[in-house]
Amino acid sequence: MLYTLFNGQIKVTVSDMGAELQSILASDGTEYLWQGDGRYWKDRAPVLFPFVARLTEGCYELDGIRYGMSIHGFACRSRFKPVLCEQKKIVLELTSNEETRAAYPRDFVFRVTCALEGNTVATVYEVTNTDRKTMWFGLGAHPGFRVPLKDGLSFFDYRLTFADPCRPVRVGFSPACFLDGNDLPFPLEKDRFLPLRHGMFDDDAIVLKNTSREVTLETDKDRRSVTVRFPGMDYLGIWHRPKTDAPYVCIEPWCSLPAFQDRITVFEEKPDLLRLEPGNVYRNRWEITLT
Repeated sequence: MLYTLFNGQIKVTVSDMGAELQSILASDGTEYLWQGDGRYWKDRAPVLFPFVARLTEGCYELDGIRYGMSIHGFACRSRFKPVLCEQKKIVLELTSNEETRAAYPRDFVFRVTCALEGNTVATVYEVTNTDRKTMWFGLGAHPGFRVPLKDGLSFFDYRLTFADPCRPVRVGFSPACFLDGNDLPFPLEKDRFLPLRHGMFDDDAIVLKNTSREVTLETDKDRRSVTVRFPGMDYLGIWHRPKTDAPYVCIEPWCSLPAFQDRITVFEEKPDLLRLEPGNVYRNRWEITLT
């Protein structure tokens, strides 16, 4: 089922399947969110939980037992239940069940709140550990944005601009898109700018750490832009389908990283996973602002 939020400035559509954003429409009729196209990427803005990206051999260990899990976890393929639905705000909830326990042996409540605040879409991820054991989990966002945002412009007219000067490090990935430990400096133009080129994704995603926690998709040739803020997330993924001319870019705030190449991940030992004790609640807010 689809739910629509509206505040006079922006109109947002959210699906109960995966709590995924389906549309971010400005008052002038501009669609900012990638609308999905199987030739490039059928999704729009998946929610990544309880793991981000790939696991070696599609499995991991927890409590000394091996479990299987698909790429980006199961939340994006799960039906959420609405627990609050207002004109400017919706709260969708996924509660652990027989199916989730088969892949992840913990009881939890995972809530995704989407609220409109002026020209900003604010998303809050909230995980409650209702189990008797500690939770270890990954978490992230995967929104795609249309590029170009204006007819007549091209992908190459756009850039990503970081709010503050920074000198990011690119997280090393193997050709199979697992961690390889070879992290390298990733210089930006004037420590702030990353011009978009299709070829930059030929080796798949660019995942950065040590960045500014605010980045804007923009062009000098049009007023429209998208700013993503992620103050509580340590990593930023940038992606579109490799070796294509895909007319979108994903700006992905992540709290955690994929598995290492050829190494079965032990959740209790993976340092970037989030840790949550029984009865505790974890919250993380990130934002999309339109201009």
